[in-house]
Amino acid sequence: MIKKFLWLEWKAFFRSASMGTNLAMKILMGFLAVYFMAIFLVLGVSTYFIIEEMNLSPIETVNKFMIYYLVADLTFKLLLQKIPVINIRPLLVTPIKRGTIVNFALGKMLVSFFNAIHWFFFLPFSIVMLVKGYDGLSVALWFVGMMALIYANNFLNILLNDKDYLFIIFLALLAGFGSLQYYKLFDVTEYTFVFFDKVFNTVWMVILPVAFLVGLYVVTFKYLVNAMYFDTGLSVKREQAKTEQFEWLDKFGNMGTFLKNDIRLIKRNKRSKMTIVMSVMFLFYGLLFFTQIVDAYNNPFMHMFAGIFVTGGFLFTFGQFVPSWDSAYYNLMMTQNIPYKGYLESKWWLIVIATAISTILASFYLYFGLHIYLMIVVGAIYNMGFNSHLVLLGGAYTKTPVDLTSSKAAFGDKKAFNAKTMLISLPKLLLPMLLYGIGYVAVSPELGLILVALTGVVGFIFRDKVFAKIEKVYKTEKYSTIQAYKQNNN
Repeated sequence: MIKKFLWLEWKAFFRSASMGTNLAMKILMGFLAVYFMAIFLVLGVSTYFIIEEMNLSPIETVNKFMIYYLVADLTFKLLLQKIPVINIRPLLVTPIKRGTIVNFALGKMLVSFFNAIHWFFFLPFSIVMLVKGYDGLSVALWFVGMMALIYANNFLNILLNDKDYLFIIFLALLAGFGSLQYYKLFDVTEYTFVFFDKVFNTVWMVILPVAFLVGLYVVTFKYLVNAMYFDTGLSVKREQAKTEQFEWLDKFGNMGTFLKNDIRLIKRNKRSKMTIVMSVMFLFYGLLFFTQIVDAYNNPFMHMFAGIFVTGGFLFTFGQFVPSWDSAYYNLMMTQNIPYKGYLESKWWLIVIATAISTILASFYLYFGLHIYLMIVVGAIYNMGFNSHLVLLGGAYTKTPVDLTSSKAAFGDKKAFNAKTMLISLPKLLLPMLLYGIGYVAVSPELGLILVALTGVVGFIFRDKVFAKIEKVYKTEKYSTIQAYKQNNN
């Protein structure tokens, strides 16, 4: 039966209308997977020696910070890892047992990249410990225990999948406990270290993480089996409808109507709400660059890169999926007498307003100096005047629907990748860095800021002409977009 499931997925991939795009994305993701596996491999081999040079015990140090490793792993899985989906509805009317379907889905998740990558850290680290003379049984049991906890995070991800706020809580815990430990106010590792140390030094303690993994598997299995009914788990949950008129937008005509729909969409759906959360998180992205924590980021060009990102959260998470946000009713919209210009302008104004708000909220960067905040301000001008047009143009070629009931893939979707969107995306980040670099090297940092800001201003000046061009592209791509949404919504 498992072979049949694999055969069905194989045919679904190669018969997809977007097979070429998916294949290109698979190849790109393969290169990225190799890259990250290489990083983890290097860390797995070198961590022991780096800690040893610091005159610390490698295994005790790793055990001390293991709680951060596991919480970070769970956080990224909640944020990025998709729950494996196969065509469940058609299978429910066949004589295939629900347990078989669930086991296949869970099996797909266990062999995912999010688990495989950890082997490239724990296995080399364990081998180095064996070479260095650590007890073989202790190392083997510790390895089994740590991998059991890594795999347990998969099942926690499934059980916590509908809780949109949890990954924010986990991020806050990481940042909070990390800060408290850094400033020597409270060290949570003093308590968690005891458990991980016992797993290494006590033979029977490995039973606890393994039992935890098995218990979570059983609970997750029962949870998914009970959810596999047309009238319960697979039905769409309905909430009481609320009427929100937003009458103050009526004065903007057709564009006001579109703005109303966008505001309602953001307020009512998981995925769109997540874009707001991600936009707030983007505000703090600059701390990695401006606090000089990472030496590689401590240069003017990377500071300009951060300036674009700090205020570009909503632009990148919401703007790149225009018109995919409306994919559920896009076909109906296209049967109406709806002007594309008004539709696109409403999205543009939403992006501009969100970017302006982000700029005001980012004023705490004044702590790092006026020049740093000016980089963020000119980055916002560039985002509003130039990048806003690019994301709308790229949306014409992004033919993947958005599941508004899911909070997953807030950063984007692999199906949104294609050569055209990639080429359109390059100027979003590279051009402002180049412009700033030219001004910085030729005359002064201030000239670099002026060049970036002028590019955004030019975008504002020629907005109508740019919109006319973008409108033509949307009209050209109209029918292929409708066809793509039909296939994915069926």
